[in-house]
Parts: sequence; structure tokens; C-alpha cells
Amino acid sequence: MDISSTGLRVLRQIAESGSFTAAATRLGYTQSAVSRQAAALERSAGTALFERRPDGVRLTPAGLTLLRHARTILDCLTAAERDLTGTVSRTELVRLGLFLSAGAAILPLSLTRLAATDPQITVTTTEGTTPSLVRALRAGSIDLAVLTSRPPHRPLDGESPRLHVETVTDTELVVAVPSTGEFAGRTAVHVDELIDAPWIAAPASNAEPLLGVWPGLPGRPDIVHCARDWLTKLQLVAGGFGVTTVPSRLSPVLPPGVSLLHVEGAPPEIRRVLVARLPGRPTPAITAVTRAIASTT
Repeated sequence: MDISSTGLRVLRQIAESGSFTAAATRLGYTQSAVSRQAAALERSAGTALFERRPDGVRLTPAGLTLLRHARTILDCLTAAERDLTGTVSRTELVRLGLFLSAGAAILPLSLTRLAATDPQITVTTTEGTTPSLVRALRAGSIDLAVLTSRPPHRPLDGESPRLHVETVTDTELVVAVPSTGEFAGRTAVHVDELIDAPWIAAPASNAEPLLGVWPGLPGRPDIVHCARDWLTKLQLVAGGFGVTTVPSRLSPVLPPGVSLLHVEGAPPEIRRVLVARLPGRPTPAITAVTRAIASTT
């Protein structure tokens, strides 16, 4: 096969992004350039590498096989570039992905403990939803991911081999409300009281669920503000502009003016916090970061 490093980078970004359009945006290419690279890869491989679906693009089994080798090749090219330029790192790098609330609830304490036990390890982080982080793991763009799942806790994706997953903790989903007003002084709220509440939610896509609205809420929720950033959402709650759902683990970092209420009249919503990586033997640095994350519970 005659495959360029550019083609392999395009393959990896399509796997991570889930679409040609998103891959083009992240790489700084036109969509037509990405499509040409994808077609050239398939011609060289002699088989279909991409499955075009209504909700985006997924790699075929052949595409996943090529992706596995692409990760190794691109990592070797990066290492060769460092050697040639004399920029060999003196630290061990771990690229960590986290779901949207884990940065506030888990990351600072984990990094503090890691700095005390393994100062030679450098961690870089990226934030995303669980589906996007799973794609990034598969693509080799991150080494480790802190993810979340809800019962019945099915496999994170349908790809093979399965990701290696460890449970960190279970946390209850609750509702963040203004400390003043109709919910002042309360510790619980009935789900029927939330039907007409103004909600602050994260933007949704076809592949990713709406975040911030109580699951299974009867009727269509009244979404008054859309924000992905947790600080923005919680400050809007503190100002009395709506309510949102949060994991109970966020309680230590709530801004003044925000209270957390348990929801009655509906089944408890439990979220499991997971650490995931590609299967196989982890590096000592990945093991150390996993241990630091697990120690925060």
C-alpha cells in the first residue's frame, strides 16, 4: 500500500470526529480535500474503510484495522521529529480526556496527587462528551478518558476489541436551583414541579443527548438558556435564571446562591464515573494517572 502520513492523519481525525465535515474543520482542510484523501486511502487499501451513515461516518472493520496501525505510525513519526529537532521530552506525557463536569469535580485533586507521587508525568487535558471522548480514544488522540454512563451500563461503543474500563465511583444526578425563590430552604423537589421549570441545558446533537434537563421529564422542557460551560450554567442558576441537572459530586465547587435538590417521584438517576483506555498493557504513566483519578473518590 502507498499511504501518506497526511492520509493517516485524515483517517484518525475522521474516526475521532465522526464526520468528514468535522474532520476538515479540525484539520484546517476543505471538505473536498478530506473526501479526496479518504477516497485515496480506500483505493490504496483496496477495500471500504468508511461507512457513511445518517448520523455520520464510522470506520469499517478494515478501517479500524488500518487505524490501529496508523496510531503506531503517527506516534513514531512524532517521536522521530522530536529526536531530529532535539526536543526530546524529559517527562512522560499522558493525554487525558474528561466529560464535561469532571474537570471541576475530579481533575484538580487528581493532578495535585499526581504531582506529589509522580512529578515526572505531564498531563494534558481535553474536554468533551462521552461519545466524542470514546471516538478520540479509538483514534489515538487521547490516552485515557474519564467518562460517564447510566444504567444498565452497556459497553461504551460497539467496536471490537472493547475498551478497558474501570469504575471510579457512582454519583447521583440532582437538580441545581437558586437558593432563593420557590425552592429556598428545600432539600428535595417532586418531578412534577419541574415540568414547567425554565431549564439551562447544553447544546445537543443527533448523536449526543441533551445535557442539563431531568431525564424522562414529562412533556417538552422549557429551555431558556443553552450553555456547555459549567461555570456559565451554575452562575445562571445562582442569578435565578433557571435550573439544571448536575452530578452530586459537584457540590464542593458550587458558587454561592446555588442549592442542590434530590428529585422525588421518579427513579433515581445514577451516573457511573469510569476511566477508559485502549485494551492492552498500559504504560506506567497511564497506570499512575488512573490511580490518581481513582484516589479522588
